[in-house]
Amino acid sequence: MLNRIRKAVAQTGKGSSDFDLNPDIQLPANRKLRPAGVLVPLIQSGNELRLIMTKRSSALKHHPGQIAFPGGKVDPDDADEVAAALREAHEEIGLPPTQVELIGQMPPHETVTGFSVTPVIGFIPQPFDIVAEIGEVEEVFTVPFKHVSNLANYARQGRMWQGRMRLYETVPYGPYYIWGATARMLRALAERLPQ
Repeated sequence: MLNRIRKAVAQTGKGSSDFDLNPDIQLPANRKLRPAGVLVPLIQSGNELRLIMTKRSSALKHHPGQIAFPGGKVDPDDADEVAAALREAHEEIGLPPTQVELIGQMPPHETVTGFSVTPVIGFIPQPFDIVAEIGEVEEVFTVPFKHVSNLANYARQGRMWQGRMRLYETVPYGPYYIWGATARMLRALAERLPQ
């Protein structure tokens, strides 16, 4: 499976966006996107490849309770989006950067909140002590990669946003409602894999 993921990530192509499903929304031509990086951490569990994800704290001002990858904006001390993703994964789930085998990067995803998010795909070859960042991460859990790599598990739903219906991607798993930018980035990866 990792070889299939490496081949998928190595493909060229354009990035995704929160606006892909809503082409009628006019984006400002002079908008400035802030760079960010998220880690898409894959870990072997028995004979199954799983994806490590987080549930954000319900007390957070931005995206409370949402399912997300560990990651965040590029800080001045970060060399690039990869460094930001690795730093944030260390802070949010206790994953040492030295334990991540980088597979590659997907094209950036533009969010409705003004970020250009680079998904960094990494393999975690050994177990590590998961430590959720208090105040930011409510829960750390895993999802079978076969679930998020199967396009049949995705659905489009809609919500009212700024007075109009906005469509978004979903890929629910058990009690976890994975949606929005996170689901859109996962779908972009799944679309590159043979089905």
